Amino acid sequence: MGAAMPVTRNKPEVMIRLDNVSKHYDMDSVGVTALDSVSLRVDEGEFIVVLGPSGSGKTTLLNMIGALDTPSSGEIAVAGMRVTGARRKELFSFRRRAVAFIFQSFNLFPGLTALENVQFAVDVTGGHDREEARRMLAEVGLGERVEHFPHELSGGEQQRVAIARALATGNPVLLADEPTGELDFRTGVAILELLRKQAEAGKTVLVVTHNREISRVADRVVELSSGKIISDGPPEGGRALISDLRW
Repeated sequence: MGAAMPVTRNKPEVMIRLDNVSKHYDMDSVGVTALDSVSLRVDEGEFIVVLGPSGSGKTTLLNMIGALDTPSSGEIAVAGMRVTGARRKELFSFRRRAVAFIFQSFNLFPGLTALENVQFAVDVTGGHDREEARRMLAEVGLGERVEHFPHELSGGEQQRVAIARALATGNPVLLADEPTGELDFRTGVAILELLRKQAEAGKTVLVVTHNREISRVADRVVELSSGKIISDGPPEGGRALISDLRW
């Protein structure tokens, strides 16, 4: 009999690539460097925490990846598309099909119910399944709150609506800006469990936070200081269980 054929495994796709990305602002005639020659690779299915204090460049980095802002120099590619230099129409299509944002401030439409807020995302991304929004709300534990308006929901429930909205897009990259920043510990842990589950299902998840404890559950921790990456690697001591977190 012939020798057994070796088993080959496909390498994960690089979903996010930044090459020497910088961002400079002029504020009151003073130059400010928000990002300084940042290079980064993030693979499909990775759970990345970008860690740093206020003003370190975390949100600027997130906005660059999501094409909400443009770099002063350098190259960015996300989900197979070169974002830098793309035309406005191309960027609009990119944001519809590639990335989903979870904002700290939730950014829900106050005049729409939870179900309508999530359905809006389905419609914008071209989805035709009218039950998708309801399924996503059930997945985040809000199956009984679909007809409630944002002002009738707690902060944690509003954040879960925002996550359901992001998941309903079906987009492969989730970008979360301080997703637990305004939440109590118990709700924050539940949010992290949801995001971790999405990474395990194959989505690429990037969370920016100042909370070092949150970084313990990441696959990789990218630490920023003054617009520069000062470390990039697994959490110190290895990845922790979410149930082990304390803050």
